[in-house]
Amino acid sequence: MIQGFKDFIMRGNVIDLAVAVVIGGAFTAIVTAIVDSIITPLIALFYKPGDNGEVGPQFRGLHGDLVTFPLGNLLTAIISFFAVALVVYLVFVVPMNKWKERQAAKAGVVEEAAKLPTEAELLIQIRDLLEQQRGTAAPTRSTEPPSPSI
Repeated sequence: MIQGFKDFIMRGNVIDLAVAVVIGGAFTAIVTAIVDSIITPLIALFYKPGDNGEVGPQFRGLHGDLVTFPLGNLLTAIISFFAVALVVYLVFVVPMNKWKERQAAKAGVVEEAAKLPTEAELLIQIRDLLEQQRGTAAPTRSTEPPSPSI
């Protein structure tokens, strides 16, 4: 039972999801503070804050009121997303993938992609099978694609 639980926890998708949720929650507060402290004031250099304190371009509405498009909030969300994704990838996903590769190498698992035939080899096999079905003899098998004729 303990081995089954260990296998479940060590599955990559469970660990990746748990790590993303925990780190994302903690790191979002840091990124939001940085954006609010640095990026939003930089935007405020170009745009006057609205009546509600939001920074961004202002336009007159249909009824004469000024409408502010809060670019600071949008930038905060975008930068937070990319920063959290980058940290989760570099700190957790990359090491987990390296660990999985080492575990596979220890177990003697051979890379499956190395065994698969190339596209040219598959096309040659298909050609040969079609010719066998028609009853004609297949030409000599060559892994080289035919040279183009001019």
